[in-house]
Amino acid sequence: MKQIQVPIHQTEMMSALAGSSAPLYVQAYQYMKREIIASRWLNQARLPSVRKLAELLGISTTPVEMAYQQLLAEGFIVSRPRSGYFVQTPDDIFPLPAAPPPTNGPKLKRHHHFPFDFHMSKNEYRHFPVAAWRKAYSRCLQEECAAEMLFYGDPQGEEGLRREIAAYAKSVRGVQCTPEQVIIGSDPYPLLDIICRLLRPYGDRVGVENPGYPQYPEAFRQNGFQVMPLAVHEDGIRHEDLQGSGVKLVTVSPSHQFPTGVTMPISRRLALLQWAHETEGFIIEDDYDGEFRYYGRPIPCLQGLRSDGRVIYMSGFSQVLSPAIGVHYMILPAVLLPAYHHLKFHLFLECTASRLQQLALERFMKEGYVDRHLRKMRMLLRKKHDRLIASIQRYFGERAVISGNGAGFHLMLSITHPLSAHELETLAEHAGIRVSAADYTWLPDTRSCTATDRRSFIVGFGGLLEEEIDEGMKRLASCWLST
Repeated sequence: MKQIQVPIHQTEMMSALAGSSAPLYVQAYQYMKREIIASRWLNQARLPSVRKLAELLGISTTPVEMAYQQLLAEGFIVSRPRSGYFVQTPDDIFPLPAAPPPTNGPKLKRHHHFPFDFHMSKNEYRHFPVAAWRKAYSRCLQEECAAEMLFYGDPQGEEGLRREIAAYAKSVRGVQCTPEQVIIGSDPYPLLDIICRLLRPYGDRVGVENPGYPQYPEAFRQNGFQVMPLAVHEDGIRHEDLQGSGVKLVTVSPSHQFPTGVTMPISRRLALLQWAHETEGFIIEDDYDGEFRYYGRPIPCLQGLRSDGRVIYMSGFSQVLSPAIGVHYMILPAVLLPAYHHLKFHLFLECTASRLQQLALERFMKEGYVDRHLRKMRMLLRKKHDRLIASIQRYFGERAVISGNGAGFHLMLSITHPLSAHELETLAEHAGIRVSAADYTWLPDTRSCTATDRRSFIVGFGGLLEEEIDEGMKRLASCWLST
């Protein structure tokens, strides 16, 4: 059978090699790889010998040999003893996937910068004590044992930081725990993944707030749980809804529900704790902005209301300090600690948060910077919170309804409008304003259809100056109310 020869176009290949500053072998390899992927060189066609191709191109044999070896390593050609090199097309190596069909999912934002950015969790980071953080980080690296800090640390999180977190959570949020109950991670998701594994023996169904923070239902769904929506009323989820669902696991954000801002009263909190005790179930408490309440005393967390409570407490420093620090934590009830340590041992778990960041944060907390920064940010954010409410009332008047105010980093703005929430969001974007429609916080196919023209938006106030808040609301009202 006659062998097919690879069609080497000398002028074309030499021109391709002359048009790049990369090493010759890289240029030759890239050219030949493109020809193979484009199917211009047929499958099983024989390549010229190393010497012949080198002579054809007027270069030494070394770059050609290196290019062939790279193609061979990647599987684009094969070598046959005493026969030479032969093309192996991508179809032989793996089938090329078809282009994915278009989806009706959420579209990516076209702009990353907005002059008026009402992001739901953004803070005013110019007040962050950068010099103090730099000093804390630098002092960690100057320690005699600095080299050891570059290796893996405690899988549960650095012991010193866990002590600081236990003391901080008790002081600020009324949490009852020991450092041994604190588990540190870089992000809520790895902590949620651990929770899913710990709770699997207690049932395969979990109740979630609806509307609510989408990461919770999705994390459980991805781990094989059946997600049961629980309606959020004016005082949170209802005890009778929970009992009727048959679940033994539930996620809640009782101090400032996301996105509605509802606060669960003490009677419902105690009923929820009693439910967990009677059913031997568990409550996952999301308290990520619980430190920020602007009027009256901060509401203690659910976890601290009962010493034997079956509550997994979730929080972190993204809101208090910055998401760039990458330190979140959960506090497990004592009953789950043996299962956690078993899981940690068998899965070879390591802490996902940077060890250096943890050590710097520990020093930062010991020296009082976190407490001082928190007090300062509460005062600044209260002014912005009040300015946003006043601006909405000034420019929207009775056309808008405000809810969820008094705490956190955002409030809900609802208006009656013939345009869809997505269309209003796009109008705002074109005016240089970012606001987020609340539609995505509802579980699929569960949103109420009783008020089809009511549009709700999550409006953050932390990342803007006070004067920007007023101007942003003025422009938003102009572009929405004029359509």
